[in-house]
Amino acid sequence: MINPPSRIPKTSSKHTADVLLRAALSKKALNPVLIRLEGLTSVTDYFLIVSARSRRHVKAVAEAVLEDGRKQKIRRYSTEGVQEGNWALLDYGDVVVHIFQTPVREFYDLEGLWAEAPRETLPPDLLREIEVAAQEQDKLEEEW
Repeated sequence: MINPPSRIPKTSSKHTADVLLRAALSKKALNPVLIRLEGLTSVTDYFLIVSARSRRHVKAVAEAVLEDGRKQKIRRYSTEGVQEGNWALLDYGDVVVHIFQTPVREFYDLEGLWAEAPRETLPPDLLREIEVAAQEQDKLEEEW
């Protein structure tokens, strides 16, 4: 009798989004929003949208997400815009990560385009990390 191949459980798209969000936050990504698109489009289950302060920051956040994705063996389908640094798009199939410079994010307004889509509540430890990063950003802006 031949044994069937062992099945590797598919990681949930929400878990993938959380892993990628943690990676983005490790490089101080700002204002994260996780939009659940499951059932609204067949393209993806989630958009993870974060902001960055500069081209260099966009690149650093993108590289952290790419590295953690590789370490976690999360399959990536495509990458766009990392070198340009205005808007990086990292397509992981069930999760699409958008890393914007703040003015570019405001211009394209993906959150507004998907206003009817629910926003996911983030875990408490991440909410605290986001709050600290926002306070640090406010201090930097006051100094300028």
